Amino acid sequence: MRSYGRQFVSQSDIDAVVSVLQSDFLTQGPVVPRFEDAVADKCNARYAVAVNSATSALHIACLALGVGPGDMVWTTPNTFVASANCARYCGAEVDFVDIDLDTFAMSAVKLEAKLAKHKDAALPLPKVVIPVHFGGQPCDMNYIFRLGQEYGFQILEDASHAIGSQYDHQPVGNCRFSDITIFSFHPVKIITTGEGGMALTNKLSLKRKMVQLRSHGITRDPNEMFSEPDGPWYYEQLDLGFNYRMTDIHAALGLSQLGRLDDLVKRRGDLAKRYSDAFADLCLRVQKIDPQNTSAWHLYVICVDPDAHHALFKLLESYEIGVSLHYLPVHLQPDYRRLGFKPDQFPVAENYASRAITLPLYPAMTNKEQDYIIATVSNNL
Repeated sequence: MRSYGRQFVSQSDIDAVVSVLQSDFLTQGPVVPRFEDAVADKCNARYAVAVNSATSALHIACLALGVGPGDMVWTTPNTFVASANCARYCGAEVDFVDIDLDTFAMSAVKLEAKLAKHKDAALPLPKVVIPVHFGGQPCDMNYIFRLGQEYGFQILEDASHAIGSQYDHQPVGNCRFSDITIFSFHPVKIITTGEGGMALTNKLSLKRKMVQLRSHGITRDPNEMFSEPDGPWYYEQLDLGFNYRMTDIHAALGLSQLGRLDDLVKRRGDLAKRYSDAFADLCLRVQKIDPQNTSAWHLYVICVDPDAHHALFKLLESYEIGVSLHYLPVHLQPDYRRLGFKPDQFPVAENYASRAITLPLYPAMTNKEQDYIIATVSNNL
């Protein structure tokens, strides 16, 4: 079975991890800050905070932005549940903005309309908006940023799919149009640390808060303490934090993979182009990429007629092609329905989900393997 995505681990990656295993530090050593600095430098951001998953990064990012009970956070229904759950971890409420038909990501036009409607009706406005760069295609961040300035919300970019992507010819993660950007390093993502995530920001106060929260809310910095330290052993817990730390083992793998990021993204782009060229004359729809942007192509999704969706999905699986669906709309999950969300609230996302099939796309996939997938799809539409 060809999975829709998988890690691409080289001998140099293995050597980097072995080197850490043979060193004095396995958990909190020198490799984590080296990885953080390298990612920040690659993305033209000032600061990076490595954690054990993108979900953890989203959680501490929300907390650093002051999200709590009584607050509202808006995100897209076409995402993994973590993009919404992170606000609920903080005691906040969640709402959604429907997606754009072409990009499969949050529609900035619909966001503006919803903001205006809420303002006119004196309904709660979001404290934080979480746009998700679906499949590696960046959202219209300039537009969303301008709305943030007008309506007073903060912006948390969920770029879990998008390390290596570019927005307006600049690397995603530079936080020019957001307060914090999140990356994921899960094995199916662009680069991997096994499990891991990272939060990037240009604001020192946010960086310090997230560093504190990822490690039990503890500080060893005398400048942050309430009392004068009486020895090098002294520390203070300033917040109720968590153990969300990344280990040197994971960071070593990520640092090694980061050195191949451009090549990995190029290969994904080449494979995506082969799909798009092959499907150009077929009766299906694919994600539209803004010519000002570069997608890292975490996902390649085709949208087919809803009447053919289930049958094609099952047929591809029967041919050992590991297709998937990204995503079942978050608001239709049972846990979210208990909060009052209902079908037909976000019709574009729901219609998309009834049509979407994620095809395999990963750097180690050969052209021959892809040709088999292309032929199978083409012959059965």
